[in-house]
Amino acid sequence: MKKPNLSFWQIWNLSFGFLGVQIGYSLQNGNTSRILSALGANPEHLGLFWLAAPLAGLLVQPIVGLSSDKTWTRLGRRVPFILGGAIVSALAMFFMPNAEYFAYLFAPLFFGAAMLLFMDTSFNVTMQPFRALVGDMVNEDQRNLGYSVQSFLINTGAVIGSLLPFLLTWLGVANTPADGEKVAPTVIWSFYLGGAVLLITVLWTSFSTKEYPPKEYEEYNNVTEEEKSHTSISSLLRDIPVTMWRLAIVQFFSWFSLFLMWVYTTNGIAENVWNITPGDSTSATFNEAGNWTGVIFAFYSFFAALFSILIPRVAKKLGRKNTYRWSLIFGGLSLLSMVFITNQYVLIGAMAGVGVAWAAILAMPYTILSASLPASRMGVYMGLFNATITIPQICAGLLGGVLLTALGGSSIMMLGVAGVSMMLAGISVLFVIEHKHTEE
Repeated sequence: MKKPNLSFWQIWNLSFGFLGVQIGYSLQNGNTSRILSALGANPEHLGLFWLAAPLAGLLVQPIVGLSSDKTWTRLGRRVPFILGGAIVSALAMFFMPNAEYFAYLFAPLFFGAAMLLFMDTSFNVTMQPFRALVGDMVNEDQRNLGYSVQSFLINTGAVIGSLLPFLLTWLGVANTPADGEKVAPTVIWSFYLGGAVLLITVLWTSFSTKEYPPKEYEEYNNVTEEEKSHTSISSLLRDIPVTMWRLAIVQFFSWFSLFLMWVYTTNGIAENVWNITPGDSTSATFNEAGNWTGVIFAFYSFFAALFSILIPRVAKKLGRKNTYRWSLIFGGLSLLSMVFITNQYVLIGAMAGVGVAWAAILAMPYTILSASLPASRMGVYMGLFNATITIPQICAGLLGGVLLTALGGSSIMMLGVAGVSMMLAGISVLFVIEHKHTEE
């Protein structure tokens, strides 16, 4: 029994909440190093603070995936987790940039790191069910469209989130902290706005999407009693499709690269373009560099949004693997080029390749993977697959300080390392085996 075709707007509503989630996630990516630096974090230790995010994902997403596979409520199977995670994410976003005002309870740096942990944990609770929801609801014919729409919404949200501090500065909000304060008002208000939009968009998805009830879902996917009963961790790990293992290699190099880019771009371009001495983290010039990081991150998300529209056509013409491979290689070359760029506007051009790679990373592995997974275990395997995102980030966090020291403390050279890693990811796609799961 084949799943019915969904209208474009039904597919849109499935992922609309991801727009708000990504606004919040982009604010986190573009401003966490800026906030923690302002609160007193040493550049060599920034990667260690960022470990909170992948550690949270490594632990949370498999649990959420397994739980949502077995859950059914009046709101559905995935939606309760999406909604609950969004509420906690928004609260953490309201608190994190105000860490200095809780000094009477905790050291500001400790409080900021704790809010980062809560924020990213709840982002993970929200994101994983979104991935599984598309796999649950769309049929094979619409799979490329489903994940490309999700990629488009993710990247549109990333553009908005990345630009918020810059736009607020343009509107007249102060971009440097007042005397005696640490975090710029542009950052604080960006987090307020991002948290509010996150809640609104997730509520839209939660109440506009009707998931298939358990019996109907099982009929559409030919789920057997045997499949439903075999859900122990050992059996799940034993039965992981070979496609997932091969994609894990690609994911390792991709996300190792992305982590380095998110952590070191602000300090890297501050040194390379604005000629700022490492450790100068509260000056007007450093905050200008921080705003420009948001701008160029917005551009890579803008280019990603454009490319995500083209992905279904490109993948149909070149194949999923070739689309994925060349996108990653293009992104790697673009990251590597940033080492040699000393003009802030030329950096925008480098973001085209990063955007193409990012769009592919958000869509292609899930398109390839979801086709190989049994429907009865879609959520838990998507959760386990998240380890291929979190483990490389943990490795990058642990090794980042070591690599930075080996490179003479040059943050811009870390973007060169990121570029090489992204190209290795593209080469690794050659070894991925596409396999379509057939329900018995």
